[in-house]
Amino acid sequence: MYAIEFKTKINNGIIKIPKEYRNKLKAKEKVKVIVLSEEEKGTKINMIDKLLNSPLQVKNFKPLSREELHERN
Repeated sequence: MYAIEFKTKINNGIIKIPKEYRNKLKAKEKVKVIVLSEEEKGTKINMIDKLLNSPLQVKNFKPLSREELHERN
């Protein structure tokens, strides 16, 4: 097995193989595809934001009282 690496854009779910690599690949040959997508700037959400947007639902949850919050042992 050998690797070919190139950058391209996906268009309607289709990944086009550049012409310079097509002759290395046989028709109907099985290949393994790994897609590494670059993250868009500004779309990264931190864990606090994620939990605030969709909080976890915990059965029988009871928030701490004010006294319990400030209790020191």
